Amino acid sequence: MHKPYRIAALVAACTLAGGALYGAGAATAGQSTANSTHEPYNIGLLVKDIDTYYGTTLDGNGVYQASKDSQYAKDLASIDKAARKYIDKAARKAKKKGEKPAVVFDIDDTLLLSLDYEKRYNYTYNPTTWADYVNKADRPAVFGSPELVQYAESKGVEVFYNSGLSEAQRTAAVANLKKIGADVNLDAGHMFLKDKANPPAYLSACATPGTWTCTTVQYKSGTRKHIEDDLGYEVIANFGDQYSDLEGGYADRTYKLPNPTYFVS
Repeated sequence: MHKPYRIAALVAACTLAGGALYGAGAATAGQSTANSTHEPYNIGLLVKDIDTYYGTTLDGNGVYQASKDSQYAKDLASIDKAARKYIDKAARKAKKKGEKPAVVFDIDDTLLLSLDYEKRYNYTYNPTTWADYVNKADRPAVFGSPELVQYAESKGVEVFYNSGLSEAQRTAAVANLKKIGADVNLDAGHMFLKDKANPPAYLSACATPGTWTCTTVQYKSGTRKHIEDDLGYEVIANFGDQYSDLEGGYADRTYKLPNPTYFVS
């Protein structure tokens, strides 16, 4: 999932630090990277701002955790409240029209929080350390995410997952989602992960066996198109922490969750 844009993302986030950073709604505005002739925001200060935003603390096991009293948690609660209201209304409307409503969730930093990895490795990405971290299957939940998954299911909405995690990480992803209580539709027919060796036919425009050129937007929007066009669902809501999780259409509404720690184009 991750790409090595950690430090660039920190600099780019300088204008966002210290307040309510994100909200719900369409992601058409995108997220630009910093490209300025003036001196960038000091990265050490920005890291402190990020810690303040998350209310970052070390727990008794030496794991970095976000605080339930943080601005991060408050922003998530606001998004969650709006999403629940919308899902209830949109699900009823879809069913009256004879449609099958569905919601799509990204996984990393949408359902499973990676703050400990970011802090521990100073916001830099390494595929080996990332794989080890994911395979531990011990990430905490993004606040409210298991409950939102369960809420959607309770309203008769089909839950799908659309993640940049690799097919090799499927077992760990399923185990971790079960651990946090997001135990809904964790089968291969509902959880879409990157399979670069044997990509699905619906991504043939940018991926063939052994050759993957799909951008994040192509991969994720192509998967949502598959959910709608091939599986017959109406995606009423799409949740992600990156704008690239949300762009490309095939969702009636998008919800951008806060994540100032990295940027995926």
